[in-house]
Amino acid sequence: MTEENPDDGRLSFAEAVQYVRQRAGQCFAAAPVFGERGEDENQRAEGVRVFILEPEPDGDYRLRFIAGPFFSAAYAANEIVPADEIPDGVRELRFMPTRCEEEWFSDQIQVLVQKLVQAAGRLTDEMPDYASGQAKGAGPEAVFPVSFIGRDPERRH
Repeated sequence: MTEENPDDGRLSFAEAVQYVRQRAGQCFAAAPVFGERGEDENQRAEGVRVFILEPEPDGDYRLRFIAGPFFSAAYAANEIVPADEIPDGVRELRFMPTRCEEEWFSDQIQVLVQKLVQAAGRLTDEMPDYASGQAKGAGPEAVFPVSFIGRDPERRH
């Protein structure tokens, strides 16, 4: 079994990969996305990038990358990245062991994060209950720029 950091329960990338390969579940990391920096020191995140390591049927693993703005049903990204194409920046993140279900990927991004945290057994009173809130959707014309997720728009997997 992997060794967890006793301070926060998160795993290094290598530990998370081992956890996933042992079929113990998935592991995730989330990074907030901020809009253009202004003079407001209390700027709030506008969305989030979610990185989920999940098992492949052949025993290997892959990365599911999901990103989007908060309180919208539109996504900037929902991609599967093979293990050999995972960027170095993702390998530097710390991951939380969790479980997830395929239907969660159609939830608003803040609800997805809430479910991942809850499945990890880490939900606190400080996290709002987004799943019980009123859902707001974006129309099919809603598109978010690739720059929102911090990716080079010319690069395609």
